[in-house]
Amino acid sequence: MALLKVKFNQKKRVKLAQGLWLMNWFSVFAGIIVFSMGLFLKIELRKRSEVMDNSESHFVPNSLILMGILSCAFNGFAGKICYDSLDPAKFAKWKPLLKPYLALCFFFNILIFFVALICFLMRGSLESTLAQGLKNSMKFYRDTDTPGRCFMKKTIDMLQIEFKCCGNNGFKDWFEIQWISNRYLDFSSKEVKDRIKSNVDGRYLVDGVPFSCCNPSSPRPCIQYQVTNNSAHYSYDYQTEELNLWGRGCREALLHYYSSMMSSMGAVVLLVWLFEMSVMVGLRLLHTSLESITNPEDPECESEGWILENSLKDTLKSALESLKKIGKFNQVEAGAEGAEGEEAGKTPAITTVS
Repeated sequence: MALLKVKFNQKKRVKLAQGLWLMNWFSVFAGIIVFSMGLFLKIELRKRSEVMDNSESHFVPNSLILMGILSCAFNGFAGKICYDSLDPAKFAKWKPLLKPYLALCFFFNILIFFVALICFLMRGSLESTLAQGLKNSMKFYRDTDTPGRCFMKKTIDMLQIEFKCCGNNGFKDWFEIQWISNRYLDFSSKEVKDRIKSNVDGRYLVDGVPFSCCNPSSPRPCIQYQVTNNSAHYSYDYQTEELNLWGRGCREALLHYYSSMMSSMGAVVLLVWLFEMSVMVGLRLLHTSLESITNPEDPECESEGWILENSLKDTLKSALESLKKIGKFNQVEAGAEGAEGEEAGKTPAITTVS
């Protein structure tokens, strides 16, 4: 028994073709939206590529761009088919291509669904990329005179100001690295010498943070040096008082920004997928309803359209049997080739004695 069998007359077939033609052009517009989202996300990721450890995060925007291009191409082609289906003479040239095209549409819709899922599942990979990337970038904050790294200070300062964050996981991350360049240290000072000697790596570590960590909304002037020294500031306790520094780490801020963006895009792609599935189902009904016309000379006659010619169970069963036959055929061919090789090896060599 056919799955989702529907009876059609000439009027219904025309309405279905016209409706599908319109839906296909809506799908082209949806493809442009998906392409634009991928392009926007790629630009946003490239803006902060210096604080990311690898390029794996670009898989999502690249996939969205590809899906957008394919959606425009597939749906533009389907729109042409639907338009020509109103004329039997024009539709005849598309008949041999419809089954392969519908198969391609099926796999294309699987890819769209996969991309939508990836948009929701990239959070873990993105988090590790940001954590390692920010950690490495903070080490280069002081290298304002080093070619290739001289821009890192400005990048991180702008990042902390824009996203209202400080450090990787928090402001204390700055205590563990030397973020002040040696160029601006007075090595004749006893305090500088003592600080450098106080750690094995010979770095100048302070309990301070860059100015970009300061919260301008705080009524108190920013305390960015000796943050953990209560006696250095009047009426101050860094453990109990709300500091006038950004409390959130930049990893968390960026992760929230990109994750919410990708989740929104994933929801849009899911809607596009549902729309594409409905277009594919409609195109299949149109295809089968035109194929099952008993009298091609009478365009007014009734016909039947369906999604699957047999039930879902029977269709899966026949598909598995076809795959098994293909597998057996390949095994037979491989066996025949092996036998020919053995016979060739057993053929005695003939030598001539002069």
